[in-house]
Amino acid sequence: MAVIRSERPLDWTQVAAVAAGEPLELSVDACARIAAARVLVEQIVERGIRAYGVNTGVGALCDVIVSPAEQRMLSRNILMSHAVGVGAPLGAAETRAIMAAAVNNFAHGHSGIRLDVTQQLVALLNADCVPEVPAFGSVGYLSHMAHIALVCIGEGYACYRGERLSGRDALRRLGREPLVLEAKEGLSLINGTPCVTGLAALALARAERLLDWTDMVAAMSFENLHGQMAAFDEDSLALRVSAGLSRVGERMRASLAGSGILAAVVGQRTQDPLSMRTIPHVHGAARDVLDATAGVVNRELASITDNPIVAGTPDAPRVYSQAHAVGAAIALAMDSLGTAIAQVAAMAERRLDRLVNPLVSGLPAFLAETGGTRSGFMIAQYTAASLVAQNRRLAMPASLDGGITSGLQEDHLCHATPAALKALEIIDNAARIVAIELLAAAQAYDLQSGDAPRAPHTESLWQRVRRAVPVYRDDRPLADDMRIAFRMIADEAPPPLPNPGNIGPRPAAPADGAQRVALATVMHLAAAGHFDPAVSIAVNDGQAAAHQA
Repeated sequence: MAVIRSERPLDWTQVAAVAAGEPLELSVDACARIAAARVLVEQIVERGIRAYGVNTGVGALCDVIVSPAEQRMLSRNILMSHAVGVGAPLGAAETRAIMAAAVNNFAHGHSGIRLDVTQQLVALLNADCVPEVPAFGSVGYLSHMAHIALVCIGEGYACYRGERLSGRDALRRLGREPLVLEAKEGLSLINGTPCVTGLAALALARAERLLDWTDMVAAMSFENLHGQMAAFDEDSLALRVSAGLSRVGERMRASLAGSGILAAVVGQRTQDPLSMRTIPHVHGAARDVLDATAGVVNRELASITDNPIVAGTPDAPRVYSQAHAVGAAIALAMDSLGTAIAQVAAMAERRLDRLVNPLVSGLPAFLAETGGTRSGFMIAQYTAASLVAQNRRLAMPASLDGGITSGLQEDHLCHATPAALKALEIIDNAARIVAIELLAAAQAYDLQSGDAPRAPHTESLWQRVRRAVPVYRDDRPLADDMRIAFRMIADEAPPPLPNPGNIGPRPAAPADGAQRVALATVMHLAAAGHFDPAVSIAVNDGQAAAHQA
């Protein structure tokens, strides 16, 4: 289904949908806003109103006047000089996300490029003709969009139907002509925060799916390790205020409902290790960060991030030279998301270690079927530990890196795009760690003693793994299984939860937190013998009153 940029800005889910291959369309009113902003630029040029990057140089050259005859050359040269990316190209999804965010920014109607320029980007997107964009070399936002814009003018390279083509040949395949850029268009094409915003939308989509999987895989490990379901008690969790924690607790109860394994071990331990009983707290905190980050990304998509911004009317055009292109907020959000996912993955590795460690698992050493000649998952845990360490290094905040560019003119840098790129890398590493835990949890089920049944939902997860890979017996490279499990987590949704939020009968809960505390207090006193066992408890307005039956 096509994603339409109308009078409302795109949100992060729509950008992620375009990144995944959905077409993008501009509504009539979006086209009208783009065209109206172009009229303002033409008036600025005609009247000789001084405007950064329109009739001046850029960066430290902002006070150098550029004549009308040189403005086309300025626009083209900006692309050439700013296309300085290095390293392997971004993936198609990453590049498409950036392009979608750029089109969204132009559709606000304050950039001043011609509609033809925007439609060139839309045509590339909808034909899935993806510009070749080196991943590295940006301290903010310039180089990635410069490489994308090169294809619009027939330069650079693009991938079309698996073939690497010059920009000119790629446009010819689509039946389009290279653009000749006019005043301000070169600057508009490379400016603003579409680069980090597009990548951030993709990071949100991948992180959301990963967190869904991580809850489910954690449930499998919890069941294999004979955890105590009291850790997920709804009344207990409600005493800590966190939407994410509450949601994860609900998901864990849904995943593990009906587990014969867990029913057989109720009360055997006072409490479980932290990597098991803090699943709602750690996963929930990450979900809270995810929600906060989504708000930042949506605000960024709703913002005009050009420098300069054109506004006013054709009779009274205005130019605002400011710093809206600096993505301080989204850089901080990407650093935060990366750290949150790194923590979730670090705890997954701890559960994995418990599964393979015979000192605590109650299972065969390293989940190998026989000892001595088979190592099972011993070294797979090394891989997970290595990825946890790599994530720890990557989680250092990019937003604090700083630096000075453009002859002291740009003397504060937020490194928003690098923050998004490393968040994406952390998410990929985390998915590999969780994939190893998934394989180990499936193997642990196969090695469990006794015949107590698994929960229906974890049973479906185990079956899904076993349809993809058989039990491991040191009979093949384990890396192949790990790759299959990673693709499962990266590309597919986990099985749907059975009736989440409504798992089995439970007593009516008090209406608010104060009432919960009061009821808990009275129940504690009753258990301690301070009330007769034959007591009925009424909780009203947060006060507990005990009445003899």
